[in-house]
Amino acid sequence: MVYNLVPADRLSRTFAALADPTRRAILARLAQGETSVTELAEPFAMSLPAVSKHLKVLERAGLITRGRAAQWRPCRLNAAPLKEAAEWVEHYRRFWDESLDRLDTYLQRLQAGKKDDGEPR
Repeated sequence: MVYNLVPADRLSRTFAALADPTRRAILARLAQGETSVTELAEPFAMSLPAVSKHLKVLERAGLITRGRAAQWRPCRLNAAPLKEAAEWVEHYRRFWDESLDRLDTYLQRLQAGKKDDGEPR
């Protein structure tokens, strides 16, 4: 069986960045469109340098890009790493769905009074 694997270091950085609720909130805001660091910091009870540290983590994970337009440093969402993480998780969702379907079939056979081979008990 051949697996389509995402490089582990990039995937690890993505999941590490997503582990923090502040960073997830920042990504949710950026999903609405680009904005400045100052605007991103507004809803949080933390300093601008603290928000900048979160942005650096997101940037290293490839989840955001930061531009420069004069004094304005707009931040933009880059959803490609999120897609890769979702594909990785999807593989395991399918595994568990199939496993649970097999368990359900087995339990239905047990309740119907049949052995594993389908013969009556």
